[in-house]
Amino acid sequence: MVTTEIDGRACGISHVGGRENNEDNMLLLKLPDAYLFAVADGLGGHNAGEVASKIAVETLKKVLKDGYKEGMSKEEVKALLEKAYRLAHDRINENAVGEREGMGTTLITAFVRGGKAIIANTGDSRAYLIRSGKIVERTKDHSIVQELLDNGTITEEDAKHHPMRNVITKSLGIDFGVDFYEWKLEKGDVLLLSSDGLHDYIEEDRIAEIASNGDPKDIAERLIGEALKATKDNVTVVVFREGGLDG
Repeated sequence: MVTTEIDGRACGISHVGGRENNEDNMLLLKLPDAYLFAVADGLGGHNAGEVASKIAVETLKKVLKDGYKEGMSKEEVKALLEKAYRLAHDRINENAVGEREGMGTTLITAFVRGGKAIIANTGDSRAYLIRSGKIVERTKDHSIVQELLDNGTITEEDAKHHPMRNVITKSLGIDFGVDFYEWKLEKGDVLLLSSDGLHDYIEEDRIAEIASNGDPKDIAERLIGEALKATKDNVTVVVFREGGLDG
């Protein structure tokens, strides 16, 4: 298990779960006037998923550290994030040879500054905005099941047990695509990033309930503990609380 903290305001934990290897990776980075968080969940046999998710996170970190300047506009931040995603996609492709052929990764990123979050998403890792014990915002998965939900073919209940629920339609290294979201954060809000080892196994109401109390490390530890009761998958969470605990 890997645990990372920043300023008491953010904590990330990645756990191998019941697998032999952890193909998830995470990033918690302090920028001059912002925070950058990310979770990547790798795809592919022969440990290739681990390689792909590591490339994604390392590329994102380098592009933002080198390219971000204090006070950049949100349009410039989005352009920088898209550049990082595209570069990661290309680098994963370049390395997808031999046993690593066909490898890819999800990548969910949150850039947080001044009470606002810019979210970038590829795949089915997720970002949640939790306020007063309720989920008020959530990213939409790039997945077969999400498409079936969108066109009304299946219900939310069907989705939980659908045989294709792990089939994603966008991933870095395989099929490029990135969605952006802009969320306003209020004091006391919790921003959660997770790999599907959490949200595919724990009901969203329960996720929101756990995230409504405690500091980021406490929340992260309880979410991981809850997931490990139900999943054999790798599990990664990053938790950020806006404005500290007294909100």
